[in-house]
Amino acid sequence: MDKLWAPWRMDYISTSKEKGCVFCNKSKSKEFQKSLVLYKAKKCFVLMNLYPYTNGHLMISPFKHTSDTNDLSNDCNLEIMTLANECFKILKKNMKAEGFNFGLNLGKIGGAGIEEHIHYHIVPRWLGDNNFMPVVGNTRIIMQGLEETWISLKPDFDKLKDSHVA
Repeated sequence: MDKLWAPWRMDYISTSKEKGCVFCNKSKSKEFQKSLVLYKAKKCFVLMNLYPYTNGHLMISPFKHTSDTNDLSNDCNLEIMTLANECFKILKKNMKAEGFNFGLNLGKIGGAGIEEHIHYHIVPRWLGDNNFMPVVGNTRIIMQGLEETWISLKPDFDKLKDSHVA
């Protein structure tokens, strides 16, 4: 049996949670950089993960507060997939990502850390990115800080305002 070790997630688990829904709070924030929001479309938004598995770990979340995918409109689901494709392009261009893990942890039993508000993860991957450091050394290597990553990605997300997404 293979095991996925992510000891750094303990920071997330042990940190006190903000009041209200983190995704609703971030979606309403006017401070995009502070809230790590990269883009707001009509039905959902793109943000960076505060506790990333790798550099450039993004999330797409609907504005609608729900834990059930059946509550999302077809337009919202289409927008999520359209934004995912745009995120893939931007991460390939800016971070030279060679592949991606993309998905949703639905419900507590499904692994959702925040189960009350749906959010899709986009985790960029590179050849050889899974090395001995996290497994043996209990250390992950994040090559760039969250703020620097946000600054490097934001201009390409700003270009989406004139595209078919918004």
